[in-house]
Amino acid sequence: MTSRALGDWLELNRRAMAAAVEETVQALERLADGETNERPLVEPHPDFQHSALAWLSHRLELSPFEQGVLAMAAAMELDGRIPGLCGRISKGAVEAPTFGIALAALAQGHWSALAPSAPLRLWRLLDLSKGMALVHSPLRIDEDILSYLLGNFELSAQLLPYLDILPPPDSLTAGQMELVGRITRILGLTKGEPPVIQLVALDDGPTAMAAAAAVGRMREAVIICLSASALPSSADDLELLIRHCERHARLDQVVVILNCGEKDGADGQEPAIRRLMDRLSSPVLLTGRERRHGGRRPMLTFEVGKPSSAEQEAEWREVLAGQDDASPLARRLSSQFHLDRSAILAVCADARAQMEAGGSGDLGGLLWDAVCQQSRPKLDSLAQRVESQSGWEDLILPDSQMSVLHSIAAQVSLRSTVHDDWGFSVGTERGLGLAVLFAGSSGTGKTTAAEVLARELRLDLYRVDLSQVVSKYIGETEKNLRRVFDAADEGGVVLLFDEADALFGKRTEVNSSHDRHANVEVGYLLQRIEAFRGLAILTTNMKTSIDAAFQRRLRFIVTFPFPDAAIRARIWSRIFPPQMPTDNLDCDRLAQLALSGGQIRSVALNAAFLAAADGRALSMADIKAAARMEYAKQEKTLSDAEVRGWG
Repeated sequence: MTSRALGDWLELNRRAMAAAVEETVQALERLADGETNERPLVEPHPDFQHSALAWLSHRLELSPFEQGVLAMAAAMELDGRIPGLCGRISKGAVEAPTFGIALAALAQGHWSALAPSAPLRLWRLLDLSKGMALVHSPLRIDEDILSYLLGNFELSAQLLPYLDILPPPDSLTAGQMELVGRITRILGLTKGEPPVIQLVALDDGPTAMAAAAAVGRMREAVIICLSASALPSSADDLELLIRHCERHARLDQVVVILNCGEKDGADGQEPAIRRLMDRLSSPVLLTGRERRHGGRRPMLTFEVGKPSSAEQEAEWREVLAGQDDASPLARRLSSQFHLDRSAILAVCADARAQMEAGGSGDLGGLLWDAVCQQSRPKLDSLAQRVESQSGWEDLILPDSQMSVLHSIAAQVSLRSTVHDDWGFSVGTERGLGLAVLFAGSSGTGKTTAAEVLARELRLDLYRVDLSQVVSKYIGETEKNLRRVFDAADEGGVVLLFDEADALFGKRTEVNSSHDRHANVEVGYLLQRIEAFRGLAILTTNMKTSIDAAFQRRLRFIVTFPFPDAAIRARIWSRIFPPQMPTDNLDCDRLAQLALSGGQIRSVALNAAFLAAADGRALSMADIKAAARMEYAKQEKTLSDAEVRGWG
């Protein structure tokens, strides 16, 4: 409706309501003067048939008498003469319309008008005073209905505690809007009660909500977006909520969105969700990350995928328009991260704000860091972020292992070329990530290598805490892992699964329900590892314990050997900071100790504290004492021959 047409209708509705109020006043005046009323309250009026009162009466099936009662309650709020007239009629007992006054003043009165199943009470059009007889109870019009009769179409205040926030309207890509158009056509072609539409966004719940909201806007409907977690547990409160939703649906074209979000967050609300779906006659769009079962009404389920790499690249290009390096930067960002339009816009605003404030670095670097920072809150509660301080110079390994690690870094950096430009991603979404296994005994450099790769790629490194992920409850481990992978996919982080054999272990024969569910967890991990777009690093001390199906999906397996004497000498030569005072240390002699890199660091640190306690430079004697402590931890004895002449 144009603004001019709306203005004309508001004026028409104002005249119709004024006529209805005047008719009410005249009817009450006749009753106050002792006359009887044998005419309908609302006389035929040239504007009445197009008024909000006429539409409401038609849609909610009000009888002429019920329509008159509603107009009388509205007149009480709009005309100052009504209280005095009601006082005269009741001889001072009440100064407001009552059902008894309405029966006496209006034609075609009937007691059934105040039955709980009659429209006035069924649709909560009137509020009745509690504790009073119905015939003497003042009739007060519902505030939202009065606003509706005056031409103001707003959501009922009764719905506000249950409403969810709608995502921005421009957050969907062209591909997602095609699905929105398809659903809109389905609803438009449905005869009778429409099916429940379930929109599942496996990677991102808000994307499903955005698609549902777009359906409502395309239908030019009033959108009622309810949060499933906020639904009332009381049957009476839930019934009131349903009545208000249905009332809106009868008076206007309505789309109800029921946002279930995380399925486990709404599990306790399952009966309320089912009842809401079954009782409403308007289109209901169910959104969330997991599929739910239907109820009485038929249900159609659609998956709302995240934007493809090509769509994300187009979004990046659009927001980076005017930048000299917009095209390669868009390619690099879309290849590494998995964001929707609204997230891309937010990140760009953040980066540009930093540049205007004099932040260091170019826009590309600021954008890269901003995406990493924005994804951290989603992962910080699920995994432990590891600050990557180590560089290639800190990693002392044989040349063959170093070469493989450089290849891993190169594959992450160049995947857009191979997957997109050269077409390896065409026709499949599986296997586009990079899963690698670091195998070797403790202290051989597996975690340090993960830190080096994360720093080289300028990505956050998150160590998955198995105590936060693995659960004894059926299905909980998979839910926790899904959260980890979803958040990691969006932020492009490097995932580190330490002691991976505890999670990626071999499947066993099913001898109990525990075995069955353990195998289900392994099967789920297989799917997610294959679908994960980023770099996943698994570390283990027992390579043979890893399930063979995982090993087939690993792009690289890097074995970290126990360091030989030459490697140990190089580690000793770099283990002490340059500013630390030392006294004639012989790295070749220190390399005679059969220690791993991690153990060497432990010995060096303990020796440094021994020297600091005496206030002198670190000597071979301090290292000997620290080495004895390290050997004792392993229940071994350091022989005198190994440290002869060390002081």
